[in-house]
Amino acid sequence: MTLKTQSRRDPDKFPAFQLFILAIVRLAEPIALTSIFPYAWALIKRYQIGNEEDASFYAGLLISSFALAEALMGMYWGGLSDRIGRKPVLLLGCVGTMFSMVMVGFAYNIWIALIGRVIGGLLNGNIAVIQTMVGELVTKPEHEPKAYSIMPFVWSVGTIIGPMIGGLFADPHESYPHLFPTGSLFQRFPYLLPNLICAALLLVSILMGYFLLEETHPDMQPRISLPDHTFLSENTPLIETSDAIKRPAVDLRDDNYGTMRSRDIKSLKDMEKQHANIFSKRIMAVVVSLSIFTYHSMTYDHLMPIFFEDDRVPIHALFGMINPLYSPGGLGLSLQAVGMILAVQGIIALIVQAVIFPPLAERVGVHRLFIIVTVLHPIAYMIVPGLLYVSDQLLYPAIYFCLGVRNFLSIILYPLLLILIKEATPSPSVLGKVNGLAASAGAACRMIAPPVAGYLYAMGKRMDCTALAWWGSAFVAVFGAVQCFAVKRYPARKSQEGEGRVEP
Repeated sequence: MTLKTQSRRDPDKFPAFQLFILAIVRLAEPIALTSIFPYAWALIKRYQIGNEEDASFYAGLLISSFALAEALMGMYWGGLSDRIGRKPVLLLGCVGTMFSMVMVGFAYNIWIALIGRVIGGLLNGNIAVIQTMVGELVTKPEHEPKAYSIMPFVWSVGTIIGPMIGGLFADPHESYPHLFPTGSLFQRFPYLLPNLICAALLLVSILMGYFLLEETHPDMQPRISLPDHTFLSENTPLIETSDAIKRPAVDLRDDNYGTMRSRDIKSLKDMEKQHANIFSKRIMAVVVSLSIFTYHSMTYDHLMPIFFEDDRVPIHALFGMINPLYSPGGLGLSLQAVGMILAVQGIIALIVQAVIFPPLAERVGVHRLFIIVTVLHPIAYMIVPGLLYVSDQLLYPAIYFCLGVRNFLSIILYPLLLILIKEATPSPSVLGKVNGLAASAGAACRMIAPPVAGYLYAMGKRMDCTALAWWGSAFVAVFGAVQCFAVKRYPARKSQEGEGRVEP
C-alpha cells in the first residue's frame, strides 16, 4: 500500500467553510481582549494605584502586559506551528486566553490582574498562526483580498461585542443592584462577570475549532491509503523496483515526468527552508510598517475611552482662552456610553471591511492603496482633540465622524499589510516563522503604546493639554507615512503551481 496526501478541499475554490470556522475560533479572542478597554481606567482607580491623575498610565501597563508576553513568545509559537502543526498551537492560545480572563476576573489587586494578563500573552501565538493558516488555505492570488479581509472583519465584530460586554457588565452591582445584590460574588469581584462571559465564548470557539477545523500545514495534511496497483497501466515500466513496497520506478502518466518536479520533494523543501532568509530587506520593510501601524493604532484604542470618560470643561471656558494649546480634560461620558460608542465603532469598521475594502483594493491595487492610506493616517489623530470644542448637541455626530475617518484608514491598512507580508515571504516552509516575527514585532509595539500614550495623557492633563497624547500618536503616524515608501513593489514571482503570479 502507498500513501497519498489527500485534501478535503478543492484548491481552486474559495475555502469558505474553513475560513468561516477559523473566523469563529478567532472571534472570541478580540471579544476577550477588547472587553477590558471600557473599564481598565476605572479598574485602576478602584485599586488606588498611585495618584488618580496617573490612572491612564497604569491602565496602559495593564493592557500592554498581555502584548509584552505575546511579543516574547510570538516567534516561538510561529516556529512551533511549523513543526507540530497550526491547529494545536491555535487551540492552546485560546485555552491560555480563557484562563487569563478568569484570573483577571477574580483578581483582588493589580498584581494578580497583571499576572493573569501576562499568562494569557505567554500562551497566545494566535495572531501569527491565524495569518499563516489563511495564507495556506488560500492558494489563488485572486482570492487573497477577500480572504485577508475576513480576519480583520472578524476582529471588527469582536470590537463591537467586546466593549459592549465590558461596558454593560462591568461592576454589575452598581448597574443592576436588583439582579446583583449587596454581598454577592459580583460585588466582591466587580469585573468578574464580563470576564466569565468572554471565557464562555472562548470555550465555544475551542470546541468548534477542535472538531471542525482542518490542519493547514502542507506537510501534515490527512493521507489516504492506495492499493499497490494504483499506478499500474500499459505505461508502467515492466521492471519494478526491488524495494519492499514494490512501487513502480516512475509513472509515465505524470505530467511532471522528466522535469525538475520529479526530484525528491522533501529534499527540495529542506534546501528551500535552509536558504530562506526571514530577515531580508523586503520582509523587514513590511514588518517595520506593520509595527508602526500597530503602535499608533493601539494608542488610539487606549486613549479613546480615557478621553471620552475624563471630566469635561464647559465649552464656554474653552472659547474664552486665547492659548490654542489649551485642551483640558475629556468629554465627560459615562462608562456605559463609552461601551456603546466602541460598539458603534465596530459597526463602522464592519461596513468599511465588508463593503469598501474588497472593491477598493481590486480597483486601486494593494501596494498603491497601502501607500495612500498610510500617508493619510496622521489625520485620524489630529482631529480628535477638536471634539472638546463641539457643542453637546453635535458631540455624538462629531465623535462618529472621527471614528469613521479612523476606521476607514486603519481597517483598510491592516489586511493590505498581511497580503504584503505573505508576498514578501521567500518560501511557504517559513511562512509560520515570518508571521511569528511580524506578530512579535506587532505585540512589542502594542506593549509600548498604552503606557507611553497614557504617560503623555497624564502629562498633558497636568498641563491642561490632553491633546498632547493625540499629537504624539500623529507624530508616529507621520513617521510611518515616510517609512511606507521603503516597501517596494517587486516583480511577479512564480507560484508553487508554476503559473505566473502578478502582485496586485
